[in-house]
Amino acid sequence: MQTEIVTTLKRQATRILADVKQSREPVLITEHGKPSAYLVDVQSFEMMQKRMRILDGIAKGERAILEKNLFTQDEAKTKMKKWLK
Repeated sequence: MQTEIVTTLKRQATRILADVKQSREPVLITEHGKPSAYLVDVQSFEMMQKRMRILDGIAKGERAILEKNLFTQDEAKTKMKKWLK
């Protein structure tokens, strides 16, 4: 993974953005020698967001199971009737 200091990003943003688009590898931006942000291409960012939504849904389902917050199939059908038309 490429690492750039924020000053280089300011001076060479066009080149760094082109590199990110072409390689699809994130760039770590540092300030004062410490990590500050990651620069990623749009497609990779959107894919990460989709994956996070899926993982969040799975976590909610697991939590519901652990808390015994469950419905029978008939209860679920009744609650979901308006969407199942």
